Amino acid sequence: MSKEHILAALSEAHTALEALMKNEDALSAVDRAAGVFADCIEAGGRIYSCGNGGSLCDAMHFAEEMTGRYRSDRRPYGATAISDVSHMACVGNDYGYEDVFSRWVEGFGRKGDVLLAISTSGTSKNILKAVRAAKACGMTVVGMTGREGSPLALESDVAIVTPAGRWADRVQELHIKCIHIMIELVERRLDPQNYANE
Repeated sequence: MSKEHILAALSEAHTALEALMKNEDALSAVDRAAGVFADCIEAGGRIYSCGNGGSLCDAMHFAEEMTGRYRSDRRPYGATAISDVSHMACVGNDYGYEDVFSRWVEGFGRKGDVLLAISTSGTSKNILKAVRAAKACGMTVVGMTGREGSPLALESDVAIVTPAGRWADRVQELHIKCIHIMIELVERRLDPQNYANE
């Protein structure tokens, strides 16, 4: 193990976080996305989330924090990650992996619902297909990516574009920070009693 490499990795992560903190467009998008999520929950809608690899883990993390709890007890918020193994295996086998998320959206998505679509590159074909399926049924799309001008950034109603850096892991580290912040903002609006003693 090399302390030099550990410190270099932490320094790179620190630089990426500082870049996000200075990115007014990204900060504004985080705020707008939290508002979209809160509006959806208040109206009785559902939020679906999707991603590939580490981004799927982030999509699942988002959903479990919404239905479970974040920091303090409160009511569950309706959110589901598109991560059912039998669904993904079935659709992947019968149609192809490009359809694993869009088929779910077509089956469950309703007007007024929200799709949180996560792709570090912003070019994942199955994510983009899900985005188009969501829009076709009247859902709002919040996209999270690390690439300005990517198809996901351009096709999302709200696009959170974090500073990319060289590698996807740095993008994902910023994504999870944004996810936690958005959940906090939703709670502050819908369950302000959790923050009454600040």
